[in-house]
Amino acid sequence: MLYVGVDAHKVKSHLTVMDEAGRVIARKRVSSSPDALRETLGHYDEPMKAVLEAGYSWGPIFDWLGDIADEVVLAHPLKLRAIADARIKTDRIDSETLAHLLRADLIPPAYAPSKETRACKRVLRQRMFLVRIGTMFKNRIRALLSQHAITLPDVSDLYGRAGLEWLGNLNLPDPDGHLLTSDLALLQAVKDHIASTEALVKELTAEDPAIHWLRSVPGIGSFLAVLIRYEIDTIDRFTTAKRFVSHTGLVPSTYASGQRLTHGRITKHGNKWLRWAYIEAVTPAIRCSATLRTHYEGIKARRGAKDARTSTARKIAELTWIVWTQCRCYEER
Repeated sequence: MLYVGVDAHKVKSHLTVMDEAGRVIARKRVSSSPDALRETLGHYDEPMKAVLEAGYSWGPIFDWLGDIADEVVLAHPLKLRAIADARIKTDRIDSETLAHLLRADLIPPAYAPSKETRACKRVLRQRMFLVRIGTMFKNRIRALLSQHAITLPDVSDLYGRAGLEWLGNLNLPDPDGHLLTSDLALLQAVKDHIASTEALVKELTAEDPAIHWLRSVPGIGSFLAVLIRYEIDTIDRFTTAKRFVSHTGLVPSTYASGQRLTHGRITKHGNKWLRWAYIEAVTPAIRCSATLRTHYEGIKARRGAKDARTSTARKIAELTWIVWTQCRCYEER
């Protein structure tokens, strides 16, 4: 068996090939391309196992190595740093360290979703980004209107059909009139881009029972269910609800020394997209679920609205793990 440590970068990557005895067979700095990797590693006849860190653009190199090596391991960068931190750090040393740790079976693995799942996640994350941009434009329009003594129309949603028609006919003195027209045009462009993702969301929802179970959880609508489904990918990698919630970064940090134990802010270590989804789910959840509303109000009375929102988001995350692992819909009790 040969072990390959890959210090991967966008333009150039450093490879170290090592045998089972720990002897370095080859070291080489190559272009980060499938042809260069195949030329460097493709001529070995022995079984091969490769490792690289989960960095900014790990996906393409991981896929290229998968076509060459018998097995590719994705290393968790934070946990790996705790094991193999060094004062002298170069690409050559990093790749050799990775090869040694792989040979000793000491690589802390990170989860590597399939190429197809990563593609779906990029589309869903793009939609989330556009939703945030749309919210920013709505806030800018509100701020602009607040500079004038204008009575808002009696509509349920200022940015619905009736509200947008009223905004389009509103005459403000320049330069605010020009700014309002520009912001409305940009908001409509963002809405059009968001609408273009609807087909993919419906396609992903069609025949997936996990999304059906997730949609039954209070606060999780059609889009959030799809987003959570593909950000998690497979729930089996989390053996307990506590492990899953920790992955979202919604758990409080803990400081323990001697007899003293204190809890601080949430760790924010983990999947930031899941964390955003669960925070977003809190407002609709407390409207439709008496259980979650009681939980929210109880925490709010003791520690304030911010802690109540975080605690309720954590509760919703626990519920998603339960319904998915038990393959059933949520039932209010």
